[in-house]
Amino acid sequence: MKEKRPFPSSLQLVFHLLAWLPVLWLLWGFWQDQLGLNPVRTITLRTGKTALIFLLLSLTVTPLYLLFDWKWVYRFRRPLGLYAFLYATLHVLTFVGLDYGFDWTLVADAIQNNRYTLVGLTAFLILLPLALTSTKRSKAWLGPIWWKRLHRWSYLAAGIAVLHYALLVRQYYTQPLIFGAILAALLGIRLVMALVKKRYALG
Repeated sequence: MKEKRPFPSSLQLVFHLLAWLPVLWLLWGFWQDQLGLNPVRTITLRTGKTALIFLLLSLTVTPLYLLFDWKWVYRFRRPLGLYAFLYATLHVLTFVGLDYGFDWTLVADAIQNNRYTLVGLTAFLILLPLALTSTKRSKAWLGPIWWKRLHRWSYLAAGIAVLHYALLVRQYYTQPLIFGAILAALLGIRLVMALVKKRYALG
């Protein structure tokens, strides 16, 4: 029997260092006063964009496995999702704390009157239970079927996050369109592979 080769810890270390790089970049930019004329908006955009990138990367794991049989990529699915939630949390805290000074009356008013705020909050609230149930204990408690059903909501969260980004940057739609196309491709791959698997199962 062939022994299972241990996954290189050095690669995991590099992955986590890269994952924290956007935070370090923001801190360095703040320290050097290089965040532009509106630092709060810069932080808002960077944390939100980083959260969306990590979320899309986490959704890339299963298609990579289905297409290329790369089982090792599953080691990164959970941390990618958690980093997406981390940056989404920083994004929300930037909005609530830096932008509105934890004035909940102003925050509530923004949610009621700004579509992109309501859309972004919706995406975050979808990600919240996914992050809370990311542990093995939660998976065992929910059962594999219900756990998978719950975590498929990550596609909905990603779609809403893309819409939130498009509304936030207003007329600059190039990047939101790219993110939307990537999400559509990832979802398309999963749907096609599911149909192929079903056809083979039916003979």
